[in-house]
Formats: sequence, structure tokens, C-alpha cells
Amino acid sequence: MKIVILVKQVPEADKVAVDPETGTLIREGVASILNPYCEYALDEAVRLKESYSEKDIEVIAISMGPPQARSALLRCLELGADKAYLLSDRKFAGSDVWATSTALKEGVSKLEPDFDLILTGKQAIDGDTAQVTAETAEQLGVPQITYGVEVKIYDKRIEVKRETDEGYQILSTRLPALVTMSKGSNIRRVPSMKQVLDARKKPLDVISAEDLGLDENKVGLKASPTQVAKVFAPPTKIGGDIIDGSDPKFAAQKLLEYLVKNKYLKDV
Repeated sequence: MKIVILVKQVPEADKVAVDPETGTLIREGVASILNPYCEYALDEAVRLKESYSEKDIEVIAISMGPPQARSALLRCLELGADKAYLLSDRKFAGSDVWATSTALKEGVSKLEPDFDLILTGKQAIDGDTAQVTAETAEQLGVPQITYGVEVKIYDKRIEVKRETDEGYQILSTRLPALVTMSKGSNIRRVPSMKQVLDARKKPLDVISAEDLGLDENKVGLKASPTQVAKVFAPPTKIGGDIIDGSDPKFAAQKLLEYLVKNKYLKDV
């Protein structure tokens, strides 16, 4: 059985800044990491591999990005993936969510056409669109379940526990399928030294657009119906007034004065 993990390298969210002049992200000196939600998906895949050993599960990580995205895939190999592919080509530059899903669809179809299950993070912490994986499932023509927190495998079906605003749902679908993962009970593992060393021996192949039979009109800016015109930081909010509530009578008087002063109430 083959489980494919679609992952993304992202900048550390707490270190991202926006250039006020150009409106672009300042990436220089900002460390890149494996998207945390992708780690939850990977953790679920490794858990399934350990729980269903009789199915001889193989875990394959695939990412699209620049050459430095190898580090994110290397972490996947350290955390339990068996092999990895990096889709990297200048022709991919500027791809929006649709063009990215096209490249990922071709990557999965050409590299691992006999996949059984695709697991992904529910979203990436840099773009937060949560659209790429849904569009990839659509292009692959497989059913998808979003916001999963636990997956169970049966003969040719899976059962997924998924988060909702009201609680949880249990859904079932046939295989092959795609599931986006939330945190749930999954963890971001810390690899052992042996796992770190063993990861260097696992296959990690770099795949170009030509390898996938993709021309420049199907990926990159030319194939992107949407483009980001500008990125900007929201204006800084001024903190509100705080009234000490330890003395209810004093707090009530202060609140009344505030409401009157700001003309929320007439003078009393």
C-alpha cells in the first residue's frame, strides 16, 4: 500500500515581515521549516504504517518548490517517510494554487500512479488558502475529506474522523482518496540521531517540469488565473482602555464616565 504525503516548505511564521515600500515578504535571513500541518499528516502516515504492518505501507513525500525545499523533504525522511521527490524547476515560479495543483497532480500521476491514499496538511501557514490540496484531488479525480484528525484503513476504504465547528464527524470513502489533516492527537516528532543518519541514505529525487511532460504554458505565471498584486501588514491596533474590576463600585463609575465621555450615553 502506498501513502503519498504532499508537503510544503514555509517561512517561520513569527519571523515573517513585509517590506513597506515594495509590499513583498522579506525572506532574507528568515529560516524555512516544514509546514506544521504537513508534519501532522506525515505523523498520521507513520502511525498508519506502524498500526497496519500487514499492509506493508510505503510512505512517499512529494513537494514543489525551489532547491532549498530539499531540507523540508529531508525532514520528512528523518520522521519516517521512505522516499521523497522534489518538483523543482524555474518554470514553476509564480504558480498560483491552480498551477501548483496541476504540477502536483502530474507529479503524483507520473511518479506514484498506483497510490492508495494521499495525506496533506489542512493548509499552509504562509498562504492559508487551503485550496491546493482540494484542487489536486479534483484534478486527480479522487474523493477528498478535509480536516481529518484520525484515519482507519479497511480493505478498499478508509474511515476518517474529521473536525467540525460542532464537534466531529465520521466519514467513509473508497480508495484511492485524499485527506487533509488537522492536528488531532498527532504530534510533531523529534527524530533520533539514527533516523537523521538513515534519512541521508533514502532516495530523494529532483524532478523537473520536462520530466513530468509539463510545458511552461501549464505551470508558472502563464498558467495562473490569479496573481498576488501586493502583500501588506494590517495596521497596528491601538490597545483599549482597561478598567480595574477589583472594586465593582469604582469599576462601574469608571465605565459610566467612559461611556458618557465617548458619547455612547447622554449625561446622567
